[in-house]
Amino acid sequence: MRLRQIMASAAVAVCATGGAAFAEVTVSHSNSPELGLADQLASLMGAEHATVGAVTEDRLAALATGPKTQKPAKATKATKAEDPAQPVLIRYEETFLAAQPAAKGDQQWQCLQNALYFEARGESLKGQFAVAEVILNRVDSREYPNSVCGVVKQSGGGGCQFSYVCDGHSDVMRDRQAADKAGRIAAIMLNGAPRGLTAGATHFHTRAVNPRWARQFPRTAAIGAHLFYRQP
Repeated sequence: MRLRQIMASAAVAVCATGGAAFAEVTVSHSNSPELGLADQLASLMGAEHATVGAVTEDRLAALATGPKTQKPAKATKATKAEDPAQPVLIRYEETFLAAQPAAKGDQQWQCLQNALYFEARGESLKGQFAVAEVILNRVDSREYPNSVCGVVKQSGGGGCQFSYVCDGHSDVMRDRQAADKAGRIAAIMLNGAPRGLTAGATHFHTRAVNPRWARQFPRTAAIGAHLFYRQP
């Protein structure tokens, strides 16, 4: 029984590797009744013996025992550290934000934290996340600088794109709780969280003003005291 298994496995292996052992074997496709069943069986058995004879003993043993399975390697600390950060699925709730790790980061994170603190700290969580979306949408646009700091500090048209940059006041975040909240939001957004609030908005303003550009840009959202627009 075992020999049959070996012979059958060997035949499959040779067929899979190109069928070299069958180079001199021809198969008739005729359905003539003159071809006897005994002759067909003899021909097939001869081909099978020729196939097995062409396979080395080591190969036969390997076919009989089957492939070796390998256990997956255990992840090391180094490989875990190299894994990319997974985007955060946002819930716009205070409990969700408080459950996030204390935030810290580089200069780009600091610039986004500052912008959220000075432009939107009085808004709801959705309102602050929405302002972060606008800033990051501008970073992704070819119409604006390609960094957070470049976007929030951009000037032009006789003023600053974000009013806190040139309002003459000291940019010191005195409210620790609001600063911590802005920092956590900045970290979440910079880690690739989805931007699902403003439909690609690149501009916003408070309801207290009515800038000229707002008449030309399509409005995408209204959240809290801010209206959001996408540049055509």
